[in-house]
Amino acid sequence: MIDLRSDTVTRPTPAMYAAMATAPLGDDVLGDEPTVRKLEDSVAELLGFPSAMFVPSGTMSNQIALMVHTRPGDAALFEEEAHMVYYEAGAPGALAGVVTLSYPSQGGIPDPAVVAGKLWQRTHHTPGVKFVAVENTHNRHGGAIIPPDILQAHADQVRAAGAVCHLDGARVWNAAAALDLHPRELTKMFDSVSVCFSKGLGAPVGSALLGSADFIDEARYVRKRLGGGMRQSGLLAAAALVALDDRDQLTEDHRRARTLAEALMGTPGLTPLTPTTNIVLVDTDAPANDWMDALATVGVGCVPFGSHRLRFVTHRDVDDQGLEVALGRIKEVAAQLAQRSE
Repeated sequence: MIDLRSDTVTRPTPAMYAAMATAPLGDDVLGDEPTVRKLEDSVAELLGFPSAMFVPSGTMSNQIALMVHTRPGDAALFEEEAHMVYYEAGAPGALAGVVTLSYPSQGGIPDPAVVAGKLWQRTHHTPGVKFVAVENTHNRHGGAIIPPDILQAHADQVRAAGAVCHLDGARVWNAAAALDLHPRELTKMFDSVSVCFSKGLGAPVGSALLGSADFIDEARYVRKRLGGGMRQSGLLAAAALVALDDRDQLTEDHRRARTLAEALMGTPGLTPLTPTTNIVLVDTDAPANDWMDALATVGVGCVPFGSHRLRFVTHRDVDDQGLEVALGRIKEVAAQLAQRSE
């Protein structure tokens, strides 16, 4: 299988396995896990925050941030196709007890005029917006990048309205690589940030939540409530440390995404969108599920992203040769589906 379903399918590298095998270990719940501390200190320094906390998943880090920043009955504002709305199992309502508001965007980029109309202030009848999240890069908008000037203006607008601004930065590493910026330039304007180690970076498990020392202290309490306290989690943190040091390879994923999109142009039944990072969205004439099933039979993995749209994600485990093989198989399937429709 040439698996282009997601960059979450990446496997640990030999260097990660070696680091895991030799990592010094303690008990993170008791506060003496040296490898976890090293990871938390490293990512906090890298992204310009006083403190960080290692957690099992990005969903958990996002939801902990929401639970710390709000109380039940508050309102939280998201772009309408945000991961926190689409892919976190209704957690904002189920766990944080917040009212979820959303706004439309072009390519995931917040429009100040649109956002202004959604920054509700509390009255005797209306909940106030206390939490606003932005996603960079934006998954459902094809890995779209929000540049730092727009991020800063958005964060300033949100704080002026009395809310906190949170970054769902699961793939912020990709945004920084594509813009050739230090990742801190895309995180420094936020009150809290979630980043992922197990997507394009290739670590097996884990995300980090970053913020002030007081915020992270409260976040540790909420993490425990959610069952996120881990013991000898230095095994996982060791792999994440290797992944952090190897993030320059993300530009290769972006190059392969462009290669994939360019090679699919003109393919019967497929209309690729131009990628900006490692996510390639492809519109389909036939139902996307039919394409996914047909591609699976020839050993190419992708996922539907709507009734007539597919998503392919390039990553470190599919090299140039693997991508070339995948392209050949995709075009074979395109020819077969075109014949059936005649």
